[in-house]
Amino acid sequence: MTSAPPLRPSDITPDSEHRGLIAALPAGIRPYALLARLDRPIGWWLLFWPGAWAVALAGEAIERWNLILLLLIGSIAMRGAGCVYNDIVDRDLDASVARTRSRPVASGAVSVKAAFVWLGLLCLVGLLVLLQLRLNTAILSVASLALVAGYPFMKRITWWPQAWLGLVFSWAALVGWMEAWGSIAVPGLLLYAGSIFWVIGYDTIYALQDREDDALIGVRSSALRMGRHVRAGTAICYALALLLWAGALWFRRPDPLVWAALLPIGAHLGWQVATLRPDDGAGALARFRSNRFAGLLMFLACLVVGTPL
Repeated sequence: MTSAPPLRPSDITPDSEHRGLIAALPAGIRPYALLARLDRPIGWWLLFWPGAWAVALAGEAIERWNLILLLLIGSIAMRGAGCVYNDIVDRDLDASVARTRSRPVASGAVSVKAAFVWLGLLCLVGLLVLLQLRLNTAILSVASLALVAGYPFMKRITWWPQAWLGLVFSWAALVGWMEAWGSIAVPGLLLYAGSIFWVIGYDTIYALQDREDDALIGVRSSALRMGRHVRAGTAICYALALLLWAGALWFRRPDPLVWAALLPIGAHLGWQVATLRPDDGAGALARFRSNRFAGLLMFLACLVVGTPL
């Protein structure tokens, strides 16, 4: 494994920033908004998109627009809950990393007890969304909590915590497919599998920001494991994602023309890899954030293929 060049202070983007609407909130509320990452909507977009893809590919995007809205609300709430839980578990590690030491729990702005209360409130919102779903879908959704609970510990025991995150952040594809289709089918499974590799790819890019600090404190990541081959590794992950998505579209509509729907997202993911500079923290963050647009392109592909002619 080859060590990465050290990042300059200007390359490091703090994980919690007081900007925009967050800065307008009362001082007493602001730390809780930051704790749930409401200042960083990219997280819930990435959690939301696989579920929206599934509904669109199942052909229910128009008739079940309210389901897509429920998935969005659930994604915002549960992504916030996941961040709170992660920060409670990782508070000591976060205090040792330049980008994360300003997080509310790590910095002491929010106590651990208050963070647990906030976690409970966010989970309550998720429960209200859950109650709107079919019983089998609700059970499938609850099953993901085991993966969520294990994620903060993965960086301590494996070089591939991004793969575990892929299992978590792609789960909405199974939930969306189950709710829209009524049961799990091959297209939904392939959509889920492809999303896992997509997550590994973009979260490896995200982890480039922390390589120096992670190496110092013993935290593991795919960005460290890939070393100087990080661009090639990310390219392989994205290629596998596209291959599995191509299979999902084919099983939904067996016509070679459906693969043309993947050209825009394929070009976008190719741009990310081609322009990625592993020692440029700000550039890596920009390419990571661009995956919200990649998610939209994939949604449009699923919408075109899934909508009945």
